[in-house]
Amino acid sequence: MKVFIDTADLDEIKSACSWGIIDGATTNPSLIKKAVDKRGAKIAMEEYIKEILRTVPGPVSLEVIALEADKMVSEARLLYEKFSPYGNVVIKIPVNPSLEEGTRDFDGIKAIKQLSHEGIPTNATLIMSPEQAILAAKAGATYASPFAGRIDDYIRGNLGMKIGVDFKKEDYFDYDLMRRIAEKKLEERFGSATQISKIYLDEHIKTILDLYLDNGIRSGVDLVDKILKIYRNYGYETQVIAASIRNARQAREVAELGVHIVTMPFYVLKEMAQHYKTLEGIRDFTSDVVPAYEKIFKQE
Repeated sequence: MKVFIDTADLDEIKSACSWGIIDGATTNPSLIKKAVDKRGAKIAMEEYIKEILRTVPGPVSLEVIALEADKMVSEARLLYEKFSPYGNVVIKIPVNPSLEEGTRDFDGIKAIKQLSHEGIPTNATLIMSPEQAILAAKAGATYASPFAGRIDDYIRGNLGMKIGVDFKKEDYFDYDLMRRIAEKKLEERFGSATQISKIYLDEHIKTILDLYLDNGIRSGVDLVDKILKIYRNYGYETQVIAASIRNARQAREVAELGVHIVTMPFYVLKEMAQHYKTLEGIRDFTSDVVPAYEKIFKQE
């Protein structure tokens, strides 16, 4: 599994790259603007992007801002021509750039297809369903980025939970617990009822399932799992980037699935290295060092 860092903060990028485990980076216009603003007027945005590319030892996703297919293609060409001399540029294209349902549903797919023909690598972003991932792969996307954390947020929102009130953005979503709760609710609803058709057609069941499932998807990790299975079934070459990763456990779970790439914020990378028993063990180790052994390291 490859590890990408999801940030445009050069300090974070340089620190993470110094650890020797970073294979690439994902950015977006908001992250870049925030990082440049942090430095005041000391650096121009174009130079800042070049510095990111020079630092990262692998693909760096840069995003277009247009919503129409032809304009996205033009912006992609510009980004690729302007910045590819400085590093490995990948162009992020929203899988569906519609602001309203049905207006431009396929403009992202059309742009990806055209850029694929031109040999410009693409990252189909904002993927929230396996169906969207299929279209991205069919169009020839180099990468597909399902947003695991946002699906978790969406399901919790359907259940009446509010971010910042009932849970924090970085909190783990326990979908196994959610499944057990849903099963308990269904048992309470029907007890020992045996008429299958009655149970199947009951609107209350559909309401419960609609709340804890997103069209059959039970979590962000489950979304990644289903996309990987589909890609493997048909031999699609598109690589899956598990995106919108919120915590180390989520990163571990998509790794267990065999995902190609995980892109994560700086704080998740740091969280992956931490465990309270490791800290305890280091403290015990340093307090128990035998003086005679310590002298070995002090010899000239």
